[in-house]
Amino acid sequence: MRILIVGDVVGKPGRQAFKTYTAQLKSERDIDLVIVNGENAAHGKGLTRPTFDELLQAGANIVTSGNHIWDQKDVLNIIDREPFLIRPANYPDAPGHGFCVYPFHAKDICVINIAGRAFMQPLDCPFRAVETIIREIKSSCDIIIVDFHAETTSEKQAMGFFLDNLDANVAMMFGTHTHVQTADERILPNGTGYISDVGMCGARDSVIGMKIDASLEKLLYSRPVRFEVAEGACIYSALILEIDDSTNQTKSLERIYICEE
Repeated sequence: MRILIVGDVVGKPGRQAFKTYTAQLKSERDIDLVIVNGENAAHGKGLTRPTFDELLQAGANIVTSGNHIWDQKDVLNIIDREPFLIRPANYPDAPGHGFCVYPFHAKDICVINIAGRAFMQPLDCPFRAVETIIREIKSSCDIIIVDFHAETTSEKQAMGFFLDNLDANVAMMFGTHTHVQTADERILPNGTGYISDVGMCGARDSVIGMKIDASLEKLLYSRPVRFEVAEGACIYSALILEIDDSTNQTKSLERIYICEE
């Protein structure tokens, strides 16, 4: 089985890049399932019904999210109704679902979404939250994949080893949130695939998908600014995860980085 994992989609340019290159990769690489982080798909912050539908129509099977999932109020109209739209499981008493189970042929694939706490909101413990979910579903799911939406590589690496050491055969932990693809993909000692951050789909000449001038103004003068989605040529960051159909364990990882001219 080949699973395409796509990094944070940022605004309209990111959605267009996702549509173009996801279709291309599905055709060329025999992709079975597409997971994408969509928390920045609507105007660079949050998700709406139209942008969620656009991701599905462009090839997404499962849409994960993160700390910006609540930024568009429209998401509250869909987050309880869409089984394959998930938000971080360690939000306390939040609408929506922290994980989903996607049936693919004879396999049940569980995707779990959690958020980090280092330099982020003080949520419930992500380690205990994900362990609790895995204990509940591991006997009924064939493949477990975790999107860890976190700021620091240290917290992400710790989570990777934590999941690798669980008695649950977690197939993959991929990081999201920083929008910059890391070059540290590997299979951990007990078989869990790992990458600190998949990256993003968004404008190439930007600061993590947003216009450069606003980001510089914020950093130089420490005053509130209005961030806007950058436009122009895009990058498309993703990962192809190949899983052995007989063992449900990770066989290989391949980073994808497409940069438009």
